[in-house]
Amino acid sequence: MKAVHFGAGNIGRGFVGLLLHDAGYEVVFADVNAELIDRLAASDHYTVHEVGQGARDRRVDGYRAINSQTDAAALLDELVTADVATTAVGPGILRFIAPHLVAALRARPADAAPLAIMACENAINATDLLHDEIASLSSPEEWPQLAAKAVFANTAVDRIVPGQATDAGLDVTVETFFEWAIEGAPFGGAALDIPGAHFVDDLAPYIERKLFTVNTGHAATAYFGFLAGHERISDALADPTVAAAVERVLAETSALIVTKHGFTEAEQAAYRARILDRFRNPELPDTVERVGRQPLRKLGRHERFVGPAAELAQAGRPVDGLLAAIGAALRFDVPSDPESVELQRLLAASEPAAFVHEVTGIAAGHPLEPGLVRVVAEARTGV
Repeated sequence: MKAVHFGAGNIGRGFVGLLLHDAGYEVVFADVNAELIDRLAASDHYTVHEVGQGARDRRVDGYRAINSQTDAAALLDELVTADVATTAVGPGILRFIAPHLVAALRARPADAAPLAIMACENAINATDLLHDEIASLSSPEEWPQLAAKAVFANTAVDRIVPGQATDAGLDVTVETFFEWAIEGAPFGGAALDIPGAHFVDDLAPYIERKLFTVNTGHAATAYFGFLAGHERISDALADPTVAAAVERVLAETSALIVTKHGFTEAEQAAYRARILDRFRNPELPDTVERVGRQPLRKLGRHERFVGPAAELAQAGRPVDGLLAAIGAALRFDVPSDPESVELQRLLAASEPAAFVHEVTGIAAGHPLEPGLVRVVAEARTGV
């Protein structure tokens, strides 16, 4: 069995690539980072170092590495004969992956088993996005033939992979906890054999529970922690004021998750407590600046703050905690992060209502708009 994985970074090597390797797949890493690909190609293994309860070191070997920017022909050869294609590149990069996949589907024999395509990104239904990017490169007449050669399955992924030490080399440090949920329906009765993953009938509850608990909580901790002057995520949550603010945010998103997806309050409370315990792990050298980077993306309409806040506001439910987190995100001023720089420029240049409409995607008249306009105005004036 062979899997081509796009994205040889820390998440690709320390999570998806590791699980595919452990499931018996020959893993081919594809990336545009020439230095990283050269290092992988020159090494016969790397080690994933787990930290936390039950930690162990995991050796990954038997892989290959291809520069997808300069060696598209070699990548095509691998994809044509692959069983699985996965990504961990960021939702905004999927459009650059699509041309490789559409070329592979064109060259793939009609009698070959379908290529399982799964985008393992921190986004809702990222595989659907990749599917649409691939389909857009085909014609309505050609697409049914290409689509028959693939299985597109959405996934929900969860593992904290912090910033790595400068001398780590190819090795990756990760937390022991992980979850990889894959929707089973696209596979019919022939789901892939990946022992580290689990297949579910309805992925939506798992995606939103993860996004609105893990991602919302992690980012909220980063932004509140940044304002409080903390460097590490674990230090931020050790601050009672920050911890209380994060708990308030997650109490609001939990109310949405319980109502919308049928988890019991006890189930969601236990899940929330486990997530916060993971953030508090002092062995994970995660910083508020790393977790908080790309604030513009995180303030998007269907992202971790505005997404749940919009649904709660429409239902007349409290959103004060989420608005406070959004206000903290607006004050994330880190010159080394291009999105932070752009955020501060937009904040200074735009009237509050215009900023809300452009950055958050919330339209005029939406129940969440007044609260967003208020926190933007406060951020502009330094209140």
